[in-house]
Amino acid sequence: MTDRPGWLESSVDGDRLILVGGGCWTFDFAASLDLALKALPPETRRVEFQMAQLDAFDTAGAWLLRRTQEEFEAGGASVSISGVAAVYAPLFQLVIEAEKDHPEIDRAYVNPLVAALNRIGLMVFDAAREGANLLNFLGLVIVTLARSLASPRRLRPTALVSQIEQTGFNALPIVGLLLFLIGVVLAYQGADLTRQFGAEILTVDGLAISVLREIGVLITAILVAGRSGSAFTAQIGTMKVNEEVDAMQTLGLDPIEVLVLPRVVALLITLPLLTFFADVAALLGGGVMVVFALDISFVQFVHRLHDVASLKQFLVGMVKAPVFAFLIALVGCYEGLCVGGSAESIGQMTTKAVVESIFLVIVADAAFSIIFSTLGI
Repeated sequence: MTDRPGWLESSVDGDRLILVGGGCWTFDFAASLDLALKALPPETRRVEFQMAQLDAFDTAGAWLLRRTQEEFEAGGASVSISGVAAVYAPLFQLVIEAEKDHPEIDRAYVNPLVAALNRIGLMVFDAAREGANLLNFLGLVIVTLARSLASPRRLRPTALVSQIEQTGFNALPIVGLLLFLIGVVLAYQGADLTRQFGAEILTVDGLAISVLREIGVLITAILVAGRSGSAFTAQIGTMKVNEEVDAMQTLGLDPIEVLVLPRVVALLITLPLLTFFADVAALLGGGVMVVFALDISFVQFVHRLHDVASLKQFLVGMVKAPVFAFLIALVGCYEGLCVGGSAESIGQMTTKAVVESIFLVIVADAAFSIIFSTLGI
């Protein structure tokens, strides 16, 4: 069975209108079939549907066929339907019986509660389908990466270096500025609390622990998801729209190997480095705030920071960075490959990629927090 779109061809033989239908008369193609059926001439004495070339048939297709039959019969035409496979005949009969059992149903009215439940159900199924597809894509990326590592000549160092520059070096200004300001905010808020107990020096403790364990890597990952993850989707999506990905496959090139792996590996390299840079910027911002707003000298700040900022606290934050990087790159590239044939689809998939990336990053961060708490780290 193929997945040909549903189609309809019409011809006139005397007073007969002959309609030949085929392909998939299913929900996915109902809109185009509806337009084709509504464009048929209404004034016809005899109508013959020949449906022997159907590849698939569901309730939507059966209802379209039944509705068209009723419309022609209401206009005084005689309608005959032939060629419907025996496996589809019971479905068509069920649609006819449903019309007879519920003739009073107003299709224009939809119960708001039913509509809300339907929308929630669709969202749940869409999320489950998206999760399954992402898992499949994860497996494909891992297999391709293993194949490339087994044969290093398949790696593309030029593309990798280019992506490292775009995702890492070019992101330093915005990451440094934002984390510096966040460090100032954290120190200021912490100072307001510790000043009440005369323990202003503990502001350094809260700043160091929060930045090294959580804030530095989390804010950096969110920035990268909005900046680089969206760029991955837009770049690959534009190539899809321009049919460059299809041309690449025609030439025997693997899009996963050419487009996805350089971006994934580049982000695995750059996000940990950006996280380290973000930690330094946030601590520097907090240090400036502590020195100027509290009765603490820079030397005291450095000594207290040295006592609190242990290697364990630093590694707790850094171990999350590769995981966040992989999630962001995976989602960004996957949504780019899912782009359809329009510019609107690029915008939709780019927005979707950013939202999904940030959601998965926060879920992963929550999972890390539970694991570290359970292990007493």
